Amino acid sequence: MDVNDAVALIGGAVGASASASAGVWADLGAGTGTFTRALARVLDPASTIYAVDHDPRSVTALRSLAAQSATRVVPVKADFTHGLELPELGASLLDGILLANSLHFVRDAARVLTQLAQRVRLGGRVVVVEYDRRAPSRWVPYPIEAAHWPRLAESAGLSGATVTATLPSVYAGVLYAGFATRT
Repeated sequence: MDVNDAVALIGGAVGASASASAGVWADLGAGTGTFTRALARVLDPASTIYAVDHDPRSVTALRSLAAQSATRVVPVKADFTHGLELPELGASLLDGILLANSLHFVRDAARVLTQLAQRVRLGGRVVVVEYDRRAPSRWVPYPIEAAHWPRLAESAGLSGATVTATLPSVYAGVLYAGFATRT
């Protein structure tokens, strides 16, 4: 997937208000940064994005991205499934979290999503990009069907879960983007 496809997929889920004012977001399971780049295009340029991944090679790529980005990107080497410690953020809450192709690696997505949702301010968004109509595999061990997203979000204390965009996957099934709001 290229950055333009990623922007088209997440733009509606991140929301128009995100581009109108600076915010602080976290891209969890950022990999080498395709969706971090997309998020930087969707958000106000004065925003900050914490790009979190546990793989050292990915974090190195994210550092390179940070050096080239007009938006402040802070690479963080961490496993988001074990709590979320972000430099300089302390106890402050995020305006949003993006989980693009990362939550399907988590066996207990409800537990992890519940913990992560607590790091988002009231009215903030949790955005997911996941696979629909795809059987489990080593690349997508715990797929989250689009029809299950609202129940998963509600179990995490989020509301208004919806799917905002879909894109046929070149691998199998359909990619979808959705969001829910912390209330």
